[in-house]
Amino acid sequence: MILSSQGRSRREFLRMGIGTAIISLAQGQVGAKEQQRACCQSGSVEEKKDGKIPVGLQLYSVREDCAKDLPKVLAGVSEMGYAGVEFAGYYGRSAKELKGLLDENGLKAPSTHTGLVGLEGDHFQRTVEFHQEIGAQFIIVPGMPDKYKKTRQGWLDAAKVFDELSHRLEEQGLRTGYHNHSFEFQMLEGELPWDTFFSNTCDEVVHQMDTGNCMAGGGDPVHFIRKYAQRTSIIHLKEHGGPGDFGEGECPWDEVFDACETVGGTEWYIVEQENYNRKPMDCVKQCLDFLKSKGKV
Repeated sequence: MILSSQGRSRREFLRMGIGTAIISLAQGQVGAKEQQRACCQSGSVEEKKDGKIPVGLQLYSVREDCAKDLPKVLAGVSEMGYAGVEFAGYYGRSAKELKGLLDENGLKAPSTHTGLVGLEGDHFQRTVEFHQEIGAQFIIVPGMPDKYKKTRQGWLDAAKVFDELSHRLEEQGLRTGYHNHSFEFQMLEGELPWDTFFSNTCDEVVHQMDTGNCMAGGGDPVHFIRKYAQRTSIIHLKEHGGPGDFGEGECPWDEVFDACETVGGTEWYIVEQENYNRKPMDCVKQCLDFLKSKGKV
């Protein structure tokens, strides 16, 4: 496994992303609200080619490479055949700069991982405008604050917060959702937190299933994609078990794809790789090669 002594936590990446967004907007690098909304709505959803769901890469998978040379990474990801990327931090780049890099490489940015703080208070409109500028439709929260995740009531409170955010974002042409770890699939006061949350949120709150994380917690990703039908608009494809490569672990890929493509309402597949047996860029290429072998690219 390749590890780095300079790796940053996802929380640090998200703080960096929020700060970049605020600075960018303060400097006037985002246009008028109506122009932003038009940009978002026209470029947020990738048209399916040959009936296939487009495949993107969560850039957290190659975060150290991004920190060193983001333009090089985006060019490499595009050359591999990825259709888009999901940001988890912006590496000091403004929305205008990111949009330019995306366009230059023929990539979309359907989504980001953005901490809940980025949708609170004064941050809300700035975050909205940043996403509209880069053409992202989905603002996915990758982790729940402690005050929500320790009790069942906390998860119910979180559901209310996400419902309210979802309605506010809908007015801006955007959507929000939540991305799982493993603990959401371990019983809490007689119920799985994942069920407590998604059974009490409106259908517009996106069910971003992470297949590997779900299985690590003892859950069955296929069951939940089917249970919360039409809500897995954007999914994280991640292997579970095995030596690290896609296709060598325990994830029931054919069943995942079938659920996404029949009842999931899935608009994007997003690859996330966090188990490295070679250089990260080589790992994410192997992931895409596996999806190609499955006829998904």
